[in-house]
Amino acid sequence: MNAKELNDKTPDQLRDELVQLKKEAFNLRFQQAGGQLENSARIRQVRRDVARVKTVLNQKAASAASEA
Repeated sequence: MNAKELNDKTPDQLRDELVQLKKEAFNLRFQQAGGQLENSARIRQVRRDVARVKTVLNQKAASAASEA
């Protein structure tokens, strides 16, 4: 996922994406604690995707506030 893809989405779609990513991060942490995690790099990737989504959401909120 890259920022260009996220910029095309609406804030509601971004929030849904954020919820999905947080659930995935939760599940990955559980797998890691249980010793079942196969791809440990996925944790880092999901964390960065969460940060990307939050950044785009904040940018959209700031631009909407400045327009109003």
